[in-house]
Amino acid sequence: MVSYFIRRFLLIIPTFIGITLITFMILQVVPGGPMEMELMKLRGFGAGGEMNTSLGTGSINIPESALKEMKEFYGFDKPLLVRYFDWLGNLLKFNFGKSYMYSEPVWDVIASRFNVSIYFGLISFILTYLICVPLGVFKAVKNGSKFDFISSFLVFLGYSTPGWAFGALMLILFGGGSFMNVFPLGGFRSEDFESMGFFQQVFDQFHHTVLPVISYVIGNFAMLTILTKNSVIENLSQDYVKTAFAKGLPERRVIFFHALRNSLIPITTGIGSFLGLILAGSILIEKVFNIQGMGLLAFNSIINRDYPVTMGILVISSVLMLLGNIVSDMIYAWADPRIRFK
Repeated sequence: MVSYFIRRFLLIIPTFIGITLITFMILQVVPGGPMEMELMKLRGFGAGGEMNTSLGTGSINIPESALKEMKEFYGFDKPLLVRYFDWLGNLLKFNFGKSYMYSEPVWDVIASRFNVSIYFGLISFILTYLICVPLGVFKAVKNGSKFDFISSFLVFLGYSTPGWAFGALMLILFGGGSFMNVFPLGGFRSEDFESMGFFQQVFDQFHHTVLPVISYVIGNFAMLTILTKNSVIENLSQDYVKTAFAKGLPERRVIFFHALRNSLIPITTGIGSFLGLILAGSILIEKVFNIQGMGLLAFNSIINRDYPVTMGILVISSVLMLLGNIVSDMIYAWADPRIRFK
């Protein structure tokens, strides 16, 4: 088993190179790159191609020397593969480059968003398991009942609704300016957060957390709840559970200390894959709630052709996902001693 995981770790290297190489090539060849956008601004056009009347109506001629300097600045004076290996060499030195949009090191730009993504990611992850696992167990015990059918309808209704769309609907119903006006329209904290007292800060943070977390969690309900239900039902039909009932053990003890323990094996294996999701954030949910996390940063960097930030986020998310898959296998092997990877 040790040799299996060593091979898995070694496979991270070619997989990572394949992911970054393909993405790097696509970013470099698509039209509307950073150099084109800069030229459009110089010629009096906005980022979307509209005429910027504040700069006048006439286009200006860009000298060849200026174009050459711009190509050198953005690295477009070199062949595509040379540019990639230059970027990869800097990455091995933990140099992610400098952001075109923020004029700061990429790592500093990304690190400033970590706390936001970790905050919402961890809360959503914990709430998902705390709600869905007990709900799945109760649905298994009440399988075929009215509660099972009603809860299944609500679970799949929530699953079929995108989290960002549900978040936008909640903002319309409960956001500031609506007829209920219960929660703020978005953001991570209020502007005067630092000047508040401790309990005011706690309430303000909670106030800004409720709607985004609901949007994050709602999409995971169906998968985890139904997986828990089916796993518990399968284990309740096993001989060791029937034997426990025959011995006169209480139903609660048999379900939670015998059936549920083995039912959690397929559920716990998904923990590793959540590793990347915790930090990656959700682009659309963060866009709806104007949360300055990793997801919104990725969205803005793609729209503004900020290639260094885009590649930096790709590096972090891809490494976390690759490591998360290995962690899932480790948890699976630890939870079920019968599993032997070869």
